[in-house]
Amino acid sequence: MFRGLEHTAIASPDPRALAEWYAAHLEFVINYEYAGNYFVRAANGSMLEIIPARGPQAPPRLDDPGIRHLAIDVEDFDAAHKRLAAAGVQFLSEPMNKQGNRLLFFADRDGNILHLIQRERPLP
Repeated sequence: MFRGLEHTAIASPDPRALAEWYAAHLEFVINYEYAGNYFVRAANGSMLEIIPARGPQAPPRLDDPGIRHLAIDVEDFDAAHKRLAAAGVQFLSEPMNKQGNRLLFFADRDGNILHLIQRERPLP
């Protein structure tokens, strides 16, 4: 009956600019838009809906309650890290190895926390 997440929504003060950031930096495709809302789709089919925000945004922290990061799966960690660095992306951590996985935290243009990951083995 339940097939999983279809998309996750992010509220942004500038939805178009954030959608374009995901397209330019993470190879997402803007696949649908309506009334100032943008859907962006990753190569694996996962989607984000970027909607207009109201009010100020507090800077997120890794341990705040609620959704804390979106994990971006990559085939080549070093190439992805180098590409993001060349684009001036704000890194929130240094690259690290944990349990055979390579990862680091960074922020999108609105300050939302993202997590770059290359797993040694997929999760079961």
